[in-house]
Amino acid sequence: MPAYEFDGVVPVVDPTAFVHETASLIGDVIVGPGCYIGPFASLRGDFGRILIGEGSNVQDSCVIHAFPGKDAILEPNSHIGHAAVLHGCRIGSYALIGIGATILDGAEIGENALVAAGAVVTARTSIPAAGMAMGCPAKVTGTLDEQALAWKRNGVHIYQQLAQRSRQTLRPVRPHEVVEPDRRRTSWSADAAEPLHVKRSAGS
Repeated sequence: MPAYEFDGVVPVVDPTAFVHETASLIGDVIVGPGCYIGPFASLRGDFGRILIGEGSNVQDSCVIHAFPGKDAILEPNSHIGHAAVLHGCRIGSYALIGIGATILDGAEIGENALVAAGAVVTARTSIPAAGMAMGCPAKVTGTLDEQALAWKRNGVHIYQQLAQRSRQTLRPVRPHEVVEPDRRRTSWSADAAEPLHVKRSAGS
């Protein structure tokens, strides 16, 4: 992985975490045990500290940063969707930040909360525990039910498994030039994870 010392401060990555080789860690970044940091994620601790709590995932193309003297904190088991941008905020345990969402300085996302895809949580906004927030600027629209909470927890656990499996099996290769007969799929079961609306429509 590209990791860079800045101003004498070196990133810290727990040996049980997975950080993709294209992710970038700069300066005051601390990645805890069992975390997953996806391709092209940028964790830039050249101003403030970035703390990624145990079991959290930061998916591909996410950006995390903070102002000088401030922190960007992901509490254990945080779940940060593709291309989200976090700046000087705090994300609670088992909170889910949706695809392409933006969380700004001083915002606090409560434990088990869900910020919808594309939402913008403005500076110093608080989203309560198990709250659902959407829009630009994001507004709380309700409280998550037990099915949604269980679905979110499963997503966190799937990414914890992905971190382990990536450490064990991910390796650079030359691509095949043609599709092989009877091409196998990855070994996830089809029901390991699916969109919440699919689970709801299936009544599971």
